[in-house]
Amino acid sequence: MRWPADVPAAAHLFVDSAGHLTDTLEVTGEDGHHLARVLRLRAGETVTAADGAGVWRPYEVGEVQPSGAVVLTALAAADREPVLSPRLAVAFALTKGDKPELVIQKLTELGVDRIVPVIAERSISRPDATKAAVLADRWRRIVREAARQCRRATLPAVAELAPLPSLAGHPGLVVAERGGRPVDALREPPGGELLVVVGPEGGLAPGEAESLAPWGRVDLGPNILRAETAAIAAAASFSARAVHRARE
Repeated sequence: MRWPADVPAAAHLFVDSAGHLTDTLEVTGEDGHHLARVLRLRAGETVTAADGAGVWRPYEVGEVQPSGAVVLTALAAADREPVLSPRLAVAFALTKGDKPELVIQKLTELGVDRIVPVIAERSISRPDATKAAVLADRWRRIVREAARQCRRATLPAVAELAPLPSLAGHPGLVVAERGGRPVDALREPPGGELLVVVGPEGGLAPGEAESLAPWGRVDLGPNILRAETAAIAAAASFSARAVHRARE
């Protein structure tokens, strides 16, 4: 098993399912426009395509049609990128402005399997149900674009915005806070998924972390991090450890 980024390629795109990674692909619509008009790919260049669930395949550009459609020919059999263990989910308390978009983009790039936006007691941003649905759609588009840019074969799941207490009971829940254990000191979580919880600006309210009944607590360093930085730092720390194991 290899990662798509192991193959030198000019672009990466997603198809609907692994069954659509056929020997020949005709890429039209927005993806075709991006390959033909934005990236200006030419015959002979390499492209990777993935199904969003881990399966991917390298292709060669065979033809760029006047309509903007791009015809791709497979260079090798379909492959699957390594599955990291344990699976990693990051729950981050919603922050102001476009900071959540930055967090979601970077968590995708860092290999997180599941992204869980939540509302904590000290969260300033509290969108209503209609706004939350609009945000969820936008966040999933950001995930797709980030995954295409970093050439992941797996699209991380983005959970619906939910109150922080709804996470209580997760068997591998870890709260990121000063005084916790080093990342490398945590053993394998029960249930196979590590769920790291990061608070909002000002941190979690007194008693909020305890109410989650965390399986563990992790320290991200000696300094006070911004909420968005803490979420990214947690993802980077745990993802790097999992990738190292996958390469051993």
